[in-house]
Amino acid sequence: MTETSSGRHIDIAWPELGIIVTAELDGRNPELADALWEALPYRSLQGHALVAGEHLYHVAPIPSLLHLPASTRIADRREAPDGTVFCSALQHLGIKYGTLTEPMPATPVGRVREADMPALAAAGQAVWEAVYATKRTILVEVRRAGTAGGHRIPHLTAVEPEANRLIHDVHAATERAWLTVPPELADLHRGLIPSGAGSFETVLPTVLFVNGETRPLGYASYGGLVRGAVQGMPMESLRQMARLLVGVPAEFLGYCGLERLWDFTQRFLACLDRLDRDDFLAVASQLALYVNCLGGWNLHLYPWDTGDHLRQLRPAQAGQQS
Repeated sequence: MTETSSGRHIDIAWPELGIIVTAELDGRNPELADALWEALPYRSLQGHALVAGEHLYHVAPIPSLLHLPASTRIADRREAPDGTVFCSALQHLGIKYGTLTEPMPATPVGRVREADMPALAAAGQAVWEAVYATKRTILVEVRRAGTAGGHRIPHLTAVEPEANRLIHDVHAATERAWLTVPPELADLHRGLIPSGAGSFETVLPTVLFVNGETRPLGYASYGGLVRGAVQGMPMESLRQMARLLVGVPAEFLGYCGLERLWDFTQRFLACLDRLDRDDFLAVASQLALYVNCLGGWNLHLYPWDTGDHLRQLRPAQAGQQS
């Protein structure tokens, strides 16, 4: 690295909201911080935690986040100070802006400066309203502090010709979908489902199932394959795990309308036996970024407020109703 992690500052901006906060990369987890720093600037769809509490996160276009080691780990991110910035193996950049309920280990890389905490809280509330109810698209831009913004999606390469063509096509699809809702997902959430997936012409169960299959396909299946490749899992084992993990969920998602994803998956499986470790890693990494992008849009588009009438009961309330 050309600079020490400590002392580097990044701007995190939400142009649609007119909000910018500045965070210092404070020296924790330098490999993750370096990967973030070298990827800047970039833009992404801003998301919000739906279960854990007051936490912002987005998919970062940084393939190495899937596998880079962490030297500093917080055992319970609920205890992290508000404003803590995290990079995770789910390919996320996250920011805790308030109370969290999920006792989850996390890998911090920095912290938003104290003076910007009110602005961060305002951004968190606006993003929550967008994700939960209004479906307003709010983009985030992350850049080195004081520099111009910009954006690019990393384009990996493979030696095997079919694999390299697949990577090219996946990259192109990711570029189209990164900042603009993919047409197949927009159609699905409008109820335009060519296969008729959805018993008795329903839509909500289908979009729920699409959410439930897309996230683990990116986070666990492709993320796990990338980590296995980096950590030296035997190639035959990697190939077998790929066949076991990605085909069935991708076929189901294709039936639900994500036909491009199913096509990419079939092409990956067709060339699997010809891939060496480097090519396998490149294809799996490019596909992971694409699937995680789709997952981000799924979470944004899902009609979460359909269940707004369902609210948690505190112990005292539960006792009164029993």
